[in-house]
Amino acid sequence: MSIWVDKKTKVIVQGITGNAASYHTKEMLEYGTNIVAGTSPGKGGMEVYGLPVYNTIREAIENTGANASIIYVPAPFAKDSILEAIDGELELIVCITEHIPVKDMMYIKNYLEGKKTRLIGPNCPGIITPEKC
Repeated sequence: MSIWVDKKTKVIVQGITGNAASYHTKEMLEYGTNIVAGTSPGKGGMEVYGLPVYNTIREAIENTGANASIIYVPAPFAKDSILEAIDGELELIVCITEHIPVKDMMYIKNYLEGKKTRLIGPNCPGIITPEKC
């Protein structure tokens, strides 16, 4: 069995200002997940639950040292969000979004070849390390 996240994992929430992401961010923080920032294009400079919001993954990584992302964006924006996280060389991406077009995920699958990123999802319930995060 592999442990993909623990208390040392620094997580970015992509789409943090949306309803679902905001709700789940609060739940993850209460459980102990080390969320260090969120992203939401055009909303950089805001805060959600005391977490800084950046316009891009690159800004969030540079300012926090994040190494993982969880994606809560609508399906039409998921492909670009996943690509942005891959290009940021994050070790782990968890994509919660459902109903992403198959052609978008086929593109992502090919794009991941040779990259260091592991993608879990899309349309997944997330991951957990019991009693950790």
